[in-house]
Amino acid sequence: MEKVLGIGGFYFRALDAKGLSRWYSECLGVDLVAQEPGVLGWHQNGKTTQFGPFRRGSPYVDSTEKVWMLSFRVRDLDSMVRQLRARGVEVEVDPTAYSSGSIARFSDPEGNPLAIWESRGVDARE
Repeated sequence: MEKVLGIGGFYFRALDAKGLSRWYSECLGVDLVAQEPGVLGWHQNGKTTQFGPFRRGSPYVDSTEKVWMLSFRVRDLDSMVRQLRARGVEVEVDPTAYSSGSIARFSDPEGNPLAIWESRGVDARE
């Protein structure tokens, strides 16, 4: 069976597309979508991407206006949390010790739910 290797693209509506793209680049280091032929966009290391639906009423995607949550893999959760907080982003670190790793949750400037995840296990830090 063929399997996808991670997030290949993620597109969604925004009230201020340029401003929100700049926020993702400045706060999370996600390169902007390439606008020229031959120029690559955001490149990920080939690691695990968690994929799964949340039940209706889940506290993570519990808005009728927001129907998705994107989780980004990070090398060092604590460092990323500090970086985000230094930029004024409110981040909630999940205290649960999951077998797959550590998670923190926050929202982008338009209220879209996001998470950052530091993997434990097979594809943890290189």
